[in-house]
Amino acid sequence: MDSTKPTANNTTGKSLPANAKNPNGSNPKKENTAKSPNPKPKAADLSKAVPNDPDSMFKGGFLADVYSENPPNGFLHLGHTKAIMINFGFARFHGGDCYLRFDDTNSTGEEEKYFVAIEEMINWLGFKPVKITHSSDNFDRLYELAEELINRDGAYKKRLWPSAVAAKARPAMRDGKYEPHEAVLRMKQNLEDNNPQMWDLTAYRVLDEKHKHHRTGNKWRIYPTYDFTHCLCDSFEGVTHSLCTTEFELSRVSYEWLCDKVAVYKLMQREFGRLNISGTVLSKRKILALIENNHARDWDDPRLYTLIALRRRGVPPEAILSFINELGVTKAETTIDTKRFEQCICRYLEVTVPRLMLVLDPISVVIENIPEEYTEMVELPFSKDPASGVHTVPFTRTVYIERSDFRESASKDFFRLAPGTSVGLLKLLWCALVMKSLTRGGTTFKKPKSYIHWVAECPSKNSPVKATVRVFNPLFKSDDPNALPDGFLSDINPRSEEVFPNAMIETGIEEIKRNAPWPRPREEHSDDVASAITRPETVRFQGMRVAYFGLDRDSTETNLILNRIVTCIPASRDAPR
Repeated sequence: MDSTKPTANNTTGKSLPANAKNPNGSNPKKENTAKSPNPKPKAADLSKAVPNDPDSMFKGGFLADVYSENPPNGFLHLGHTKAIMINFGFARFHGGDCYLRFDDTNSTGEEEKYFVAIEEMINWLGFKPVKITHSSDNFDRLYELAEELINRDGAYKKRLWPSAVAAKARPAMRDGKYEPHEAVLRMKQNLEDNNPQMWDLTAYRVLDEKHKHHRTGNKWRIYPTYDFTHCLCDSFEGVTHSLCTTEFELSRVSYEWLCDKVAVYKLMQREFGRLNISGTVLSKRKILALIENNHARDWDDPRLYTLIALRRRGVPPEAILSFINELGVTKAETTIDTKRFEQCICRYLEVTVPRLMLVLDPISVVIENIPEEYTEMVELPFSKDPASGVHTVPFTRTVYIERSDFRESASKDFFRLAPGTSVGLLKLLWCALVMKSLTRGGTTFKKPKSYIHWVAECPSKNSPVKATVRVFNPLFKSDDPNALPDGFLSDINPRSEEVFPNAMIETGIEEIKRNAPWPRPREEHSDDVASAITRPETVRFQGMRVAYFGLDRDSTETNLILNRIVTCIPASRDAPR
């Protein structure tokens, strides 16, 4: 069985392979020597498609070695996805089950919204635990083992009392006769050990009674610590593999010590390198500071890298999983630039979502040699794949183009609309715009050097469809805001969000809304289609030549609000769009 240990989120996932050794029998074979991490994988060729084999990380390298050794309070963020994918994927690949356990041992820091959000995000990523458990399910049994540990001379109450007095005082501690921090129960380990995780770790502590536990109410005044709880709950549930990030490597010794001391089944723990993301902050404390200082609206602000923020921004869960799978798994800690993440999203959306023409900052162009009443319905494909189908949009005398596609003075390095130059209109091969004139049919003109997107003015066909577009840029100006001497709040990018209130979309957006979700769910998740349709962020498309967009939950039937997911070619930190 494997378990994640995200320190900020108090969640634990576990997997039980079908052919694992009997949890009540012999323990997994211990490693004799630590293995060197596998070589760091080479960067993927960004011109190639992302590998679509979801099992590739389990077929070789670090995780394959793990299996061969023993056959089988906050919101989640992008870094946690690696642990989630490893835990659930490892269990599935080896025919096991994965549980989701909430470590609810700290009643002072628990909020129900975090528990709900964690489960929701795991399901959104496409994983479903076979069972959801809580550390508090085992509070009675954990207390019994704490008593047993004292009886075996493996723990002591920190009040410097003789052991006989301490034994009498244990019920007083349990019944809340001591104030918080006045008394703790410590494991009697080895203060001379070089491993700080063996320095008499706290097993139980007194918490403030005004903080009612969300599941056990006021039954308990003392609560077990994570160091005491985690390995014992794993043992109770028959965990065979505990897979966690390397910051828990030293804890492995204390876990094994505790299981041996109270004579319970001891599982196998192995560690992998955690995933870090540059150019942003991920800690709960720092995100709260961003919200409190009005640099972010909430935990789901699309400029953040929490999973609920990425979902609102419009990032498909499959794109996130492709990104994690591309990175692979070793014991080495990995720091990835956000631009690499965006490149992976681009490659995924390129082949999975339809295309439309969208004008962010429109200016109108009147084609003088087309009659005022002229309307032509132009057939456009939704993508390069013929199976995606086609739709029609009107073309009329008045079209809207991007302000950035027009200049009042020509220059040698500008190949769009300017005096004395011609520019083509996408999907209209017969048409080219020349400053204040249109050339068509047999008239001679120079072939345009570039083609631009457009949206026609045609009220009878409800064109254009108007929208407000939110363009999100990096929230920070530097790649490592945590390293700045004045703190990460001094690095806020004042242009991290730009709003285009008068954007225009072609009428194909209505068909895309009707046929959402985009991309289509994988076959194994076909049961989720109905629920996915109700989520606005599943309305995704490529605005040709501009970016990928998703519908925001603030949208209404009469007021479309779009979020930019990522540019077609990821922009630099200095680029506004």
